Amino acid sequence: MGTLYVIGTPIGNMEDITLRQLETFRKVDFICAEDTRVTLKLLSRYDIHKPLVSYHEHSGREVADRITERILNGENAGIVTDAGMPCISDPGENLVKICYEKNIDVKVVPGASAVVSALAISGLNTSRFTFEGFLSVTKKQRFEHLESLKDEKRTMIFYEAPHKLISTLKDMLEYFGDRKISLCRELTKVYEEVLRMTISEAVEYYSLKSPKGEYVLVIEGKQNSESDNISIENALKQVGNLVDAGEKPVNACKAIAKEYGLRKSDLYSAFCKSNQEDSSDE
Repeated sequence: MGTLYVIGTPIGNMEDITLRQLETFRKVDFICAEDTRVTLKLLSRYDIHKPLVSYHEHSGREVADRITERILNGENAGIVTDAGMPCISDPGENLVKICYEKNIDVKVVPGASAVVSALAISGLNTSRFTFEGFLSVTKKQRFEHLESLKDEKRTMIFYEAPHKLISTLKDMLEYFGDRKISLCRELTKVYEEVLRMTISEAVEYYSLKSPKGEYVLVIEGKQNSESDNISIENALKQVGNLVDAGEKPVNACKAIAKEYGLRKSDLYSAFCKSNQEDSSDE
């Protein structure tokens, strides 16, 4: 039985390739590529000649089964995307799952990642983040996705195409408010650019200047404002009044959370923390 190698490729600058990636390209029997023309260009640069198999978002189970059959028969295969790490917001994800279904060994040969690269130079909080990929082109799914993230406190990372950038920024402004954003485009290429501003400033900027290149959007997570703290303090007082009157803390938090538009779990945690602090002061 052979092995499937998940092989990273440069995200723009072709010199961002590792010795191990080149070695793996040379030793596999064939390579599954999202766009064979793009992969052929990369391989040709390093004088590597391997059979290429087209594997993209429209490839069905039949194509995957043919690939895995070859691996089961002893061939080693590599899978790549057009740029960066395959299988991340990429059709290679399905091939990896099918390989595991068939007990095929999968190994990673890591490389450049647009997500991590953009985060590293964003100037925003990098300790905790969430990668959200592309927003759906279907309005209902798109708005549901944004709605689910409006209270997200971690730094958020999205991919976006230039022709959809302005409408995406306007939607984000509506759902997230005017937060800090880093717009990263053409990473590692000649015209690499990182713009750091607020979402409203980005809407204004790109209303005057046409977006070019693929973008990675890094957005600040929700920050607790002074008014939020005041709201929680007031809610805690109301919970305390109900508890003093004999109500169970869980039920009190449930009732007051609904009144103040807060999460019951958040309010209950704050109430328990407050009681612990009061006990330690005594």
